Amino acid sequence: MLRQFLSKLPRKSGKSDSPELTRSTSCTTAGSTPEPHRSNSLNLGSGRPCAPKRTSSAVFPASVVAGIEPLLPFKDVPNSEKMNLFVSKVSLCCVTFDFTDPTKNLIEKDVKRQTLLELLDFVSGSVRFSEPAILAMCRMCAVNLFRVFPPNYRSAVSNGGENDDDEPMFDPAWPHLQIVYDLLVKFITSSCLDAKIAKKYIDHSFILRLLDLFDSEDPRERDCLKTILHRVYGKFMVHRPFIRKAISNIFYRFVFEIERHNGIAELLEIFGSIISGFALPLKEEHKIFLWRVLIPLHKPKSLGVYFQQLSYCVSQFIEKEPKLCSTVIRGLLKYWPITNSQKELMFLGELEEILEAINMVEFQKVMVPLFWRIGCCINSFHFQ
Repeated sequence: MLRQFLSKLPRKSGKSDSPELTRSTSCTTAGSTPEPHRSNSLNLGSGRPCAPKRTSSAVFPASVVAGIEPLLPFKDVPNSEKMNLFVSKVSLCCVTFDFTDPTKNLIEKDVKRQTLLELLDFVSGSVRFSEPAILAMCRMCAVNLFRVFPPNYRSAVSNGGENDDDEPMFDPAWPHLQIVYDLLVKFITSSCLDAKIAKKYIDHSFILRLLDLFDSEDPRERDCLKTILHRVYGKFMVHRPFIRKAISNIFYRFVFEIERHNGIAELLEIFGSIISGFALPLKEEHKIFLWRVLIPLHKPKSLGVYFQQLSYCVSQFIEKEPKLCSTVIRGLLKYWPITNSQKELMFLGELEEILEAINMVEFQKVMVPLFWRIGCCINSFHFQ
């Protein structure tokens, strides 16, 4: 069985393969047919479609194709060969397995797990990553992590309130996925990774696929993704505007279309730290984000799930620029809940914090409609 597993590694073909063909044919799920969406949904190294030498031997260097044994320990090869061995081991981990059946491919799964742990230890070292190694690493993470969640993956239709009793679904492949996530975090944060080279492979397409994974029902996966996106945002300054825009698009779709997404709280937590780093005076782009994204996020029924993170984002804006208080209060009055007393209590709590920071000029702009609304709350027959 082990020989069959190793035989799944790509071999040098007689003629040059295109990068897309290499991606779509070399990484398949053991015991199943290739998944076509993987080959065209992620375009690693986009922007250079006609690179003449991007063949299978560029993804897996010649020394790997020639037969560097991927199960060799790193300590048993000279330093000059360690990066080639790294790529060989990463390539071995491109084979994926079905974890819904715990009795299937046990030996192969264990070999892959041990190889991933060995890679994790190696990435923590001080060897500088070559470009083929960066490409192979990004490609391996894409093959293992990027997947489309099946329709029945999400919970059945619910009210979406904060008191939903839906139990989160835990991915049976998590013990395996967690090592891949840890490996990606170590890789991105490594001082031996050249950001100028890596940005060609950790590109917009890669980032979008990462963001898609935030809809996972497994809270452990969302927590790992939150850490990774933080690190990507910190390491690749060139991608920062794109990341902000992509997250905004998720919020737009959540508020105005589907009102169902599992990762809103985590994405808002990321944005909270981003907002705290905004320079003063605030750019118009950021103020638009407050008015068009953060304030409408008070509208969905599931507000209670992410209210704490949303309130923190709003408070960060007010701390940066106190004159935004009146803008926020007008937004809260616009989306004030009429029949949901739990949400009203949340709104009143947020108003209390805003009024502690507001100045008299901004207060006078909103005091009449604000106290009319507070009067309605006082006259309410609801016990809270």
